[in-house]
Amino acid sequence: MKHFTSVVLFGAAVVALVSAAGTEGEISFEYHRYEELRKALVSVWLQCPTISRIYTIGESFEGRELLVLEMTDNPGTHEPGEPEFKYIANMHGNEAVGRELLIYLAQYLCNQYQQGNETIIDLVHNTRIHFMPSMNPDGFEKAASQPGEIKDWFVGRSNAQGVDLNRNFPDLDRIIYLNEREGGANNHLLQNMKKAVDENTKLAPETKAVIHWIMDIPFVLSANLHGGDVVANYPYDETRTGSTHEYSSSPDDVTFKSLARAYSMYNPIMSDPNRPPCRKNDDDSSFKDGITNGGAWYSVPGGMQDFNYLSSNSFEITLELSCDKFPSEDTLKTYWEQNRNSLVNYIEQVHRGVKGFVRDLQGNPISNASISVEGIDHDITTAKDGDYWRLLAPGNYKVGASAPGYLTVIKKVAIPYSPATRVDFELESLMERKEEEREELMDWWKMMSETLNF
Repeated sequence: MKHFTSVVLFGAAVVALVSAAGTEGEISFEYHRYEELRKALVSVWLQCPTISRIYTIGESFEGRELLVLEMTDNPGTHEPGEPEFKYIANMHGNEAVGRELLIYLAQYLCNQYQQGNETIIDLVHNTRIHFMPSMNPDGFEKAASQPGEIKDWFVGRSNAQGVDLNRNFPDLDRIIYLNEREGGANNHLLQNMKKAVDENTKLAPETKAVIHWIMDIPFVLSANLHGGDVVANYPYDETRTGSTHEYSSSPDDVTFKSLARAYSMYNPIMSDPNRPPCRKNDDDSSFKDGITNGGAWYSVPGGMQDFNYLSSNSFEITLELSCDKFPSEDTLKTYWEQNRNSLVNYIEQVHRGVKGFVRDLQGNPISNASISVEGIDHDITTAKDGDYWRLLAPGNYKVGASAPGYLTVIKKVAIPYSPATRVDFELESLMERKEEEREELMDWWKMMSETLNF
């Protein structure tokens, strides 16, 4: 497995990329092939070097880098208490709109930051944001290489091995459905199984790289950008009974619907109740307010959306952004205008719910502590600094923190829509409690001895 690597360029390479990237700050509404994608990301980095970093999480089957642009006030570092967010696009190589929108979004955030936009400055300073414009660069190159503006519906969808990456993740839905019936873990279902992931020959290199990425960084919120329809899709994607269409709610169904609406409500096409189906025979009966439950639309086993939720702390939805998967280049500016506000607003949702730190009585952080919410059968865990972020819809909750060897603490919390309510926990170790009880017993025995003249 290739470790996360920063992309560093020097001398003539930088000069070449600067000259090829166009006017500083200008958003170029065009398709970017692989080399052009690299240049566009480097252009943002060069314009905003103090708030951006380019790194790669691995390589595609044909050796193209899976590039990520990070934007935050301290690039390359997880700051304790700061939530992590990611956008991933183009996992189906022929679904190209999302790929371009992430390039435009990175440039837009850089421009707005430099122009003093206080909303964007606050977002960048308080969030670690990761953009992966293309999870399937091989598929995109194949799709983009087709002559003419009208592209085949399927060419380039899969990776270079012919693997559909959105059916290639470990099927954790089947495990969670079994655990619902018979009892078992309700989160982090791949914990301590990284070696098994690396040894699984059925997983594509792109899938393995993203799995490690998801499991190594404490992402809180994510979205997966697709094309072929216009809707915000939320978990679960795979149905419980195996039927093709069946509403399949997760324990966080209320929160996921709120997150999906946070995107759809700012997209005038997605939220239009009178929007006709993309194709005459399409069944979009499950769409309401521009959102849909995944299983109610159609069942997807082995998808990345549900994998995020069941293997990590990350809540992910899937964004279908265009009826055409690879529309003509002259429509890209329109897609950007339709989605710009939604893309920014969705990032802001990472600052909802409850957040804080879990420490022991000496102030030491407790990593991998469980954060539970009464009535919601899905726990999340603390990061290495004891920090946590638990997305929740507005309401009154009982939130608990627990860890092996410590006494559980439960607190009542009133959660507004935003910002996130801070709730810290101090856990007392069982050893400390036993020592405390022993001392209390000795004090009692001493008192009784003195009173009764033992």
